[in-house]
This record gives sequence, structure tokens and C-alpha cells, in this order.
Amino acid sequence: MLSTDLKMLVASGLLCLVLAILPNVGRALVPGSVQWNAGNRDKPLEGDPAWCKRAVRAHANLLENLTVFAIAVLVVHVAGRANDASALGAIIFFAARILHALFYIAGVPYMRTLAFVVSLAGILRVMWQLF
Repeated sequence: MLSTDLKMLVASGLLCLVLAILPNVGRALVPGSVQWNAGNRDKPLEGDPAWCKRAVRAHANLLENLTVFAIAVLVVHVAGRANDASALGAIIFFAARILHALFYIAGVPYMRTLAFVVSLAGILRVMWQLF
């Protein structure tokens, strides 16, 4: 059975996958989107909804942070230091990343930033178990 830390890592990976697909769902009704999606995407899609652009940026931000989170969770496990505190840190990270994505896509600036900072606190809580 997977630990809570590893479950949150898998769930974060699924969130990343959803955020990768979501903008294409939103673009489906934009004229020329099928050709643009199938092409090289050298130019931006005209008429691309603003929320789709924000979803792309939310995905990129999650990718940057997911790498550090994955390293933290995996090293804590390999070191045999996973515990309730690291599990809570992982839960905090995942919950904050869901909120970050929702706030980012909805265009809520300050709450998005707060969610980002809370997700970093979750990573630090996991990493702290190594010290």
C-alpha cells in the first residue's frame, strides 16, 4: 500500500496531466484550433480564451514545483524518514496546488500567490524530515 506522501505525489502527477489537457478542451470551439493543435504552434492561436492561457501558465508552474516536490518525497522515503509530518506536508502541497490552479485559471491574483506560498511550505515540511 502506498504511503500518504506517495499518494499525494501520484495525485499531483494526475493534476499535472489534467492541467496539460485542460487548455485544449477550452480551445476546441475556437475556429482553426484543430489545425493549430495538430500543427507546430509557431504562432499563438487567435481567439484563444484568456483562461486557457492562464491554464497553460498554471501547468508550467506546477511542473516547476512538482520536480522539487517529487525529489523531496522520494528522498524522504529512500532515507526512511517518511512520517506523519512528511505526509501532512504532502497533503498541504497537493491541496494548495489544486487551489493554485483554480485561482490561476479563474484569474484571482493574490489568492493564487497565497496558494503558491502554502504549497512551498508543504514542500519544506516534507524536506524538513531529512534534518
